[in-house]
Amino acid sequence: MKIIPKKSLGQNFLRDADIVQKIIKSADLKTDETVVEIGSGEGALTEELGHVCRQVIAVEIDKRLVEKLRKKFQKKNNIEIIEGDVMEKKFFRLITKSKFNFRSYRVIANIPYYITSPIIRLFLEAEFPPEEMILMVQKEVAERIVAQPGQMSILAVSVQYYAKPEILFTVPREAFYPMPEVDSAVLKISNFKFRIPDFQRKNFFRIVRVGFCAKRKTLANNLSNSLHLDKKNVEEKLSSLNLRPTVRAQELSVENWQKIVELF
Repeated sequence: MKIIPKKSLGQNFLRDADIVQKIIKSADLKTDETVVEIGSGEGALTEELGHVCRQVIAVEIDKRLVEKLRKKFQKKNNIEIIEGDVMEKKFFRLITKSKFNFRSYRVIANIPYYITSPIIRLFLEAEFPPEEMILMVQKEVAERIVAQPGQMSILAVSVQYYAKPEILFTVPREAFYPMPEVDSAVLKISNFKFRIPDFQRKNFFRIVRVGFCAKRKTLANNLSNSLHLDKKNVEEKLSSLNLRPTVRAQELSVENWQKIVELF
């Protein structure tokens, strides 16, 4: 039975075997590893992961695909197909209650463009985070995530606060069916920090959101207006960090933000 991709689920099936192999090679997977795959689609990547890894937990939201995948991999004892939504609260209970007993895992996935940021944040903030994530995302989003000071955004700060992102390679839109309107990139997120306490994380992002609240204004203006502080005092504090009074949020590194949070 031919399955027609659902636009509502952002389904674009990867059908380029060379790209699949390139993802597997770039992941440098070991034979004793557990991989969680989000959105298995037709199972092209799932199958190759099963050839390499000890355990593959493939999570798929589309019931039609779940049935097809379970039939396809029914003789593969190292592949488990789980029906579920990665964004549901019970998701981590699903993977931790898998038939496989595992302590560490990596995430490898071709994720829908429309929920890229929520999925990344879900794993970055998870109580049970992966050791590494290799994700196929929209090329423009990948470029925003790995941006350096001068072109930073809340998204870039949000990811780089927790881990190190890097683009491994780009993927042309022709590699998918149906063909999306944009190209993709394979993004690697590694060097995860230990779990950050909630109060520390909330304080950090409260200040970051304030700093980015009006992009055309200086950081000093945004901080003084939103935090109801004297602008001159704010500029003096920034100066103590060797930051110009005219500096803007997009010019700061994560380390800059951490020092600012300590001051304010």
